[in-house]
Amino acid sequence: MEDPANVTEPEPTSSPRPDGLPARETPVPAGDRAPLDIARRIVELAEDKKAADIVLLDLGDLTTLADAFVICSGGSERQIAAIADGIISGLRDEKIRPIGREGTPGSHWVLVDFGSVIVHVFTPPERDYYQLERHWSAARVVVRVQ
Repeated sequence: MEDPANVTEPEPTSSPRPDGLPARETPVPAGDRAPLDIARRIVELAEDKKAADIVLLDLGDLTTLADAFVICSGGSERQIAAIADGIISGLRDEKIRPIGREGTPGSHWVLVDFGSVIVHVFTPPERDYYQLERHWSAARVVVRVQ
């Protein structure tokens, strides 16, 4: 049981944003690295696996869901798996582990959640169908690799 003298009260939270979502004081931590640094490294790792049309979106001012999205395309189920596996392996070597991985190459969309950064790897038809870049059009495009 904790000593009541050593218990601190939680800091008061700031008022909600105009859209009703809670304001976030600081970005979600992912180790000691800034979310955009991790996202830029993910872009490099995706390039290493020949991902196409890579986009890094800064979502920090728009949502508490994540600070950044990295969206990219692979030409086949095998390439989608290679891109996702390459990103996970490359960051694991840097002591950054994913929180989760959803989807399969057979579904033509693999999502890898690193907490503050979420990676979406699509085949081009699914990417065109879901149009995440259009949905998050208010986000700042940090990097675009064709």
